[in-house]
Amino acid sequence: MSKVLVCVAWPYANGVIHLGHMAGSILPPDIFSRYNKLLGNEVMMVSGSDQYGTPITVSAEKEGVTPEVIAERYHAINKKAIEDMEVDFSLFTKTHTENHKEVVQDVFLRLLENGYLYVKESNQYYCPKCGKFLPDRYVEGTCPDCGAENVRGDQCDSCGKTFEAGDLKNAHCINCGTEPEVRGTEHYFLKLSAFDKQLMEYLDNKDFWRPNVKTFTTNWLKDGLNDRAITRDMDWGIPVPVKGWENKVIYVWFDAVIGYLSASKEYSKIIGKPDYWKGFWQDPEVKNYYFLGKDNIPFHSIIWPAILMGYGGMNLPYDIPANEYLMFRGGKLSKSRGGAIDIPSVLEHFDADVLRYYLSAVMPDTHDSEFTWTDFETKVNNELASNLGNYWHRSLSFTFKNYGTVPEGNDAETGHIIGLIDVALKEYKECLGACDFKKAIKVVMNLSSEGNKYFAEKAPWALIKTDKVACGHVMNATLTLTKALALMAWPFMPKASETVWDYLGVGCSMIDAGLDSALEPMAVGVQLKEPVPVFKRIEVPKEWNETSEKKEAPKKKEEKKEITGPFADFRKLDIRVAQVVWIDDHPDADKLYQMKVDVGEDEPRSIVAGLKAFYKKEEMLNRKVLCLKNLKPRKLRGIKSEGMLLAADDEDLGGTTVLLLKPSKDMPNGTQINSGLENSESKIEYEDFVKVNLKVATINDGKFNIDGGKDIDLPDGSPTRVVAIVDADGKLLPLSDGKDCIATVDRDIMDGANVR
Repeated sequence: MSKVLVCVAWPYANGVIHLGHMAGSILPPDIFSRYNKLLGNEVMMVSGSDQYGTPITVSAEKEGVTPEVIAERYHAINKKAIEDMEVDFSLFTKTHTENHKEVVQDVFLRLLENGYLYVKESNQYYCPKCGKFLPDRYVEGTCPDCGAENVRGDQCDSCGKTFEAGDLKNAHCINCGTEPEVRGTEHYFLKLSAFDKQLMEYLDNKDFWRPNVKTFTTNWLKDGLNDRAITRDMDWGIPVPVKGWENKVIYVWFDAVIGYLSASKEYSKIIGKPDYWKGFWQDPEVKNYYFLGKDNIPFHSIIWPAILMGYGGMNLPYDIPANEYLMFRGGKLSKSRGGAIDIPSVLEHFDADVLRYYLSAVMPDTHDSEFTWTDFETKVNNELASNLGNYWHRSLSFTFKNYGTVPEGNDAETGHIIGLIDVALKEYKECLGACDFKKAIKVVMNLSSEGNKYFAEKAPWALIKTDKVACGHVMNATLTLTKALALMAWPFMPKASETVWDYLGVGCSMIDAGLDSALEPMAVGVQLKEPVPVFKRIEVPKEWNETSEKKEAPKKKEEKKEITGPFADFRKLDIRVAQVVWIDDHPDADKLYQMKVDVGEDEPRSIVAGLKAFYKKEEMLNRKVLCLKNLKPRKLRGIKSEGMLLAADDEDLGGTTVLLLKPSKDMPNGTQINSGLENSESKIEYEDFVKVNLKVATINDGKFNIDGGKDIDLPDGSPTRVVAIVDADGKLLPLSDGKDCIATVDRDIMDGANVR
């Protein structure tokens, strides 16, 4: 067992934390911490609210209250939001504590004693109208390097350049708009220039750092380090522990990074082991990880290591997996800039695990990523619910219903599944060990897809009728994979994984079981619990899309508002990606097949279709199709049919071809093909379906080849032959998942062929 220290960037307590904070610096360390706990490592994860600095004083002045009121308010809100997101800190504290004050002042005095602090008169912005020196956040202007506007006085968010007083172009006081003067004032400076050589040596073996972190840090060092002032002319902050300096405080960038050490010491006191922190900070074998956004890189890769070097006897950061920005409406999410989506509001509508999954899947690890509500809904419904959630529930519910306990397995079935788990687990460990969270969650979802394929191929619903023992072998294998997926998904979606773990009746916690228990077969005879689905399909409130997404062109907005005729009729259809998992001749009809079709539910549906003249049974088996799921059940020659497979037919055009529709991509069974429109959940008659004018045609230069060519808007990489809904006035809507999976056919058919 190893010790691992996980340090998390301290969010400012001047507003409610939003999705950018969660994706950038709060969720990644929780995933990493939980992963290490599954490995059996001893983890201490610390952070807290950064309650000092000018963002808090700016907010306080706007509200007419003290900075402490603002700081305590948002600390309470954000602490709860973090807990509601199932983020498990050893300690989430705050900087406005006596403990933090003592530790910061101790570091200050040690650096002063060791000769790394000195007093110098420096330039600072001064507003003649307000009659006071202006901390950095009270000044805005234009970046002299990249030209970005509305840049704050200390650092440019666009290019990362840090500034001294007087560097900004077009500087102005944010309170009154006056151009500030630059005046001299005495401050303590950190002698960063003394650490040039040591920092270069420290950086020399960090090839495993993310490229953005290594490059950013290297460029800073190549330019040469300048000494930095660590005190400011204000009264909200840690007092300078030197006589005669009562009107100045230690600057926030200096005290905030020391918070990792002060929080570790505070946690040690709380658990009754005052020296516990030393095992994480002074043992050179312990690895320390720092999770933050890219705007904080130099403070953690240069300034904090320099402080630790000057203090002496402390471990330096081992890895700094800084994330890029989560973008929204083309800009960076920011409390102070607006456009934020705060965590408490989102959690009023969606479970934490659902949000954790999506943020993991789009995490801005090595480049900026874009958050949209449309993509959120699509990924949760088509990936999380239809893939992982579907596999968990069908495996558990079928076994509980037919066995009640874990049935006996055999080497062939369970061994095959353990082989799949073993391959996935190795890749999973490699990804998480390198803090590559986006790839790790893909490994989990890919393994779940393998489970769904295995379940469909083995068809336990049919096997149990002929050989219950053999079916038990299959279900032991599926439960073994269910257990492995629960363990592997736990760092990402802890609550749902723990629920599934409980259904399995394992009898110990996942941490006690350990990650490698994923390779162990399920114990025979263990009592199962009756399961309910852990993930359900979601629907984002309409007003969120209207107010949160980029505005569409007026023409497109009018089209959406005026959906009538076939488009309106299309809303009644529930079309899903499905797979034929069993097929045989109809016993009483020469032209009909009877089939079992997996539409992403617990058990496949019975469907009867007249496709014998067009497809051989071997061509149908395991084929991906599109199924009209909400057609009212009916009996065809004595056998119940619970849906309809969609096919293109050019008979009305003089042809003789019938082709089954299929998704253009290998989507999970149950993926909804609704073109982004709302669907009714009610059952429909066949007559409702035929009202919808669905056509198939080739695409030529962005034209849908019917009636001389109709304009059609398709995503990049779309197939050359497309299915579309045609309205009475010729408007087109591609049949799709609302994103990039388009309904298509295997081969040529006459343009304008109908779908039936």
